[in-house]
Order: sequence, then structure tokens, then C-alpha cells
Amino acid sequence: MAEPIRVFVTGGTFDKEYDELNGRLYFKDSHLPEMLRLARSRLEVSVRTLMMIDSLEMTDADRRLIVEACRTCAEGRIVITHGTDTMADTARALHAAGVGKTVVLTGAMIPYAFGSSDGLFNLGSALSFAQVLPAGVYVAMNGRIYPGDHVRKNRASGVFEEIA
Repeated sequence: MAEPIRVFVTGGTFDKEYDELNGRLYFKDSHLPEMLRLARSRLEVSVRTLMMIDSLEMTDADRRLIVEACRTCAEGRIVITHGTDTMADTARALHAAGVGKTVVLTGAMIPYAFGSSDGLFNLGSALSFAQVLPAGVYVAMNGRIYPGDHVRKNRASGVFEEIA
């Protein structure tokens, strides 16, 4: 039987909604429960929202909260939904903290609410990777897995890549 997985929600494009009247993106509620239902997930997953912010607004204090949540939760396998702009920064903070668990960060380039999001695929990939990878910090995006201390978002191409 698979170990239970903790999912921490932090916001990011993954969970943004579109305000048609004002033409802006905003946060309401996490789409995670709906996504797990639509994916027909049979995993034992516990979801907790830590924050709902754009990752460009994430502070060192927010990252410390994420590290502490990972360190103190009972589960040894964790998925974090996160904005892509600073996901690598949070992955490095988690790696430096040495939480001793399998932690996989993921996100989306297109909001789930838009209907053509990469978020559902990325979430499924992250949950799969979290079940099989050894303890460490990783970033899962677009079917690939990257070591959390050697990854960046290439802003010119819009994809994640491993760095030396």
C-alpha cells in the first residue's frame, strides 16, 4: 500500500481565477480537491493550504513557513503546489533545510481554471514522483523531474531546466 502524501498549497498560477470585469487574475479557493476528483486519484492525500499568493510576492518568512510545515508534518512524502516564477528559490530553501523527506514542488504555466492548463498533468506527475523518489527535494514540471538545488525556470523559453 502506498504511503500517504501531504499536499501543501501555496498559490501560484495553478490556483488563479480570472476576474472578467476587471481583467485580472486573483485567488479564491484551491482547485486541488476538484483536480484530484477529476483525475480519479486513489491515493491517500491530505491537502492543507499554507497560503494563496503569487510566488513573486513570496518572502523569506513564507519560505520558512513552508520549510517548517514540511519538517513537522507526519507524512514522509510531500507535494507542494507553487508559482513557477520562484519555485526554484523555494526548492533551494527546502534543500538547504534538509527536511529528510521526499518533497516535490510543481505548478502550472496556465491557470487550471482556464481549462487548457498543464496543472492537472503536473500534479499527477508530482504525485507519482513523490511516491517513488528517495528523500530529497525535486521540481516536477511538464513530465520532467529536476533536483531542487539544480533547477531554474528559463524565462526566455518558459520551461524548467537543470543547471550545474
